[in-house]
Amino acid sequence: MPGFEEVNYYFRKAARVMDLSARVEKMLVTPFREVKVDVSITLDNGELGTFIGYRVQHDKSRGPMKGGLRYHPTVDMDEALGLASLMTWKTAVVNLPYGGAKGGIAVDPSTLSAREVERLTRRFVQQIHDIIGPHTDIPAPDVNTNAQVMAWIMDEYSKLHGFSPAVVTGKPVDLFGSRGREEATGRGVVAALEEYLKDAGAGEIRGKTFAVQGFGNVGSWAARFLHERGARVVAVGDARGAIRNPEGLDIPRLGEHVQKTKSVVGFPGSDAITNEELLVSNVDVLVPAALGGVITEANAKEIRARVVLEAANAPTTPRADEILGERGVAVLPDIFVNAGGVTVSYFEWVQNIQQFRWEEEQIGAELQRHMREAYATLARVVRERKVSFRTAAFIVAIGRVGRATVLRGV
Repeated sequence: MPGFEEVNYYFRKAARVMDLSARVEKMLVTPFREVKVDVSITLDNGELGTFIGYRVQHDKSRGPMKGGLRYHPTVDMDEALGLASLMTWKTAVVNLPYGGAKGGIAVDPSTLSAREVERLTRRFVQQIHDIIGPHTDIPAPDVNTNAQVMAWIMDEYSKLHGFSPAVVTGKPVDLFGSRGREEATGRGVVAALEEYLKDAGAGEIRGKTFAVQGFGNVGSWAARFLHERGARVVAVGDARGAIRNPEGLDIPRLGEHVQKTKSVVGFPGSDAITNEELLVSNVDVLVPAALGGVITEANAKEIRARVVLEAANAPTTPRADEILGERGVAVLPDIFVNAGGVTVSYFEWVQNIQQFRWEEEQIGAELQRHMREAYATLARVVRERKVSFRTAAFIVAIGRVGRATVLRGV
């Protein structure tokens, strides 16, 4: 996963193009708050389970801080710092009135029962409730967390602060969540690609070939929307392995297979391949949609796709990004491509604040508008500054955050 310095590499690259002063640069990269807490619970067998929880709040100049909570063994302070700063730049790229935050618990939730995960979640909220809130810091689902976990967070926080549905987003629809939230990131990924193809004069999605690495929430929805638009998704992978069919995989049937078996592996009518082979598939578009750091210096020269659509957070290392740029591969960056999730999270928060529910058609139309306007801004900066899409995204984000910071006063 991306560390803080890895994200700051891209920040500094854009800062140099902008001729940002060292003082402003230091101010913008320095996190507002870093929190590390002990999260101890009684396990089902009566033993004590001790875990470490993290919450990094990076920047609040443009509004309440926003970002996911993940339950994964790799969660640590450096990862939380990197991801929190990415959220600052992501919310700014799509012009949402938010800052950035991120966090989670260093735990493998597959080793815990549902009751243990609930106890862990509620204990974590007890440890951080005084630094989160509807107008302070609004968590959301991330790796290994879901609508149920968000419901527990909302409930525990509300016990301490009164009824507060807006404290988290990504809640179940029956508990003040938003329609369209589950598929929002995948829908935004496809919207980002459509805008790029239109702008590049590269036609439409129909008939193009795709490899999707990761078949969780983001990858599965992205693959489904691509399939519906006539794309040929020829390779899909998950943590257990990958599959390929040059004629194109039947994505709806694959979804049913994954529901039954919990993996894409063994899908009838496909050949087994490794995730490493998937990444270098001979396709038009590669969609990394799993964890970060999968496109590296070691495999960047072998990538055959002409477009890399970053559905995951930080799937490309800085050196790999340089190699892809030198080879003329268009990399559409994570802080734009996967911003559909936080955009619809914003819509959910707005509905909670207003206590008024939007129709799904309105949510879909507003998401398309945000992605379209964000792409238009990025494309203009790419042309004017003659930079990559990633550098353009950071230039736009730094400009917005920097102006808000200066206007508010230091």
